[in-house]
Amino acid sequence: MPFNKIHVPDHLPAKMCHAINDELHASLVETCAVNPDDFFCVIVRYKPGDMIFHPSFLGNRDPENTIVMEITLLRGRDDVQKERLFTDVRSRLQRIGFEPANSIMFLLENGPIDWSFSEAGSVKTVLGL
Repeated sequence: MPFNKIHVPDHLPAKMCHAINDELHASLVETCAVNPDDFFCVIVRYKPGDMIFHPSFLGNRDPENTIVMEITLLRGRDDVQKERLFTDVRSRLQRIGFEPANSIMFLLENGPIDWSFSEAGSVKTVLGL
């Protein structure tokens, strides 16, 4: 059950934002066994000066074109899956014409009790976990 929040500079075209999320989701399905129907994302645009990125911390990036992919998902993936996700997403970004060096990703993990999609209650309750 991932929920992607992608922070992008306000000049990045909507088409590219959607392509980034499509590739992120496809990578989650492939590397982390995410259900293909668990497709949720919000694009958060920021104006120049509203995000502060160090241009060379653990890599070189263009701060004016950097995106941040905040991925919230159920815990349970091992380190190998997470590393594969990070590598695969950057490869996919390259293929769609987005400079992978200008991407930062992080995962937030939680459990079924922390999600609710309907009036029936938490995912834990609905699925009887």
